Amino acid sequence: MTVIESNPTPVTVVTGASNGIGRAIAEAVLSQGHAVVNLDYVLPTWSHPQLTSYQGDLTDEASTRERAAEIAAKHNVTALVNNAGATRPGTIDTATTAQLDDVVGLHLRAPMLLVQAFLPTLRASGQGRIVNMSSRAALGKGERIVYSATKAGLIGLTRTLAMELGRDGITVNAIGPGPIATELFRQSNPEGAPQTERILKSIAVGRMGTAEDVARAALFFLSPDNGFVTGQVLYVCGGTTLGVAPV
Repeated sequence: MTVIESNPTPVTVVTGASNGIGRAIAEAVLSQGHAVVNLDYVLPTWSHPQLTSYQGDLTDEASTRERAAEIAAKHNVTALVNNAGATRPGTIDTATTAQLDDVVGLHLRAPMLLVQAFLPTLRASGQGRIVNMSSRAALGKGERIVYSATKAGLIGLTRTLAMELGRDGITVNAIGPGPIATELFRQSNPEGAPQTERILKSIAVGRMGTAEDVARAALFFLSPDNGFVTGQVLYVCGGTTLGVAPV
């Protein structure tokens, strides 16, 4: 029995949807009446009738393959948001190969394995959607050597996938968030702290971004009406990339 026969409901998979930006994207998709599968290393504390969550370690190849196969067997995946990520701060003097291996697995290997697992239903839909969460740091950011390198690599993956899958009706785009006031960001940059004020001064629009700002960008790329947009990177950064990103 095929996946579509056993469960014909179209599903959007969002990795890392238990918290932060991933949760905001999942909630935005759910608000439009669509079903969502969340794949995260922790189960969410929130729920929704059309939300199904799976627990898995996306830094581990075996765990990723196992969960990907399970989701592919049970769900008709027509859209994928590769959102899960980790910063692993450090300069070239302090970064370790263990940190590099960790984020390569999370930011590059896991997205590749998930795309491979869901390709049959993405293709069958005729309008599959893939959104990869890169970062403004892909353009360069101090003390983020392994993070920025892998987020830049994710842009390369996005563009090549867009070229390979366009004839199948699948679009592949990336989002590059700038300073977004998630719970994790606030832990490292509390309100009123000097480093937080420096960040605020670098933002052209004069405010921090929200997870919902990123979610609205994801909805644009996920829409079946936007099939002529592929291979693009949208920086949701409040203008912090001005003078840095190429035109």
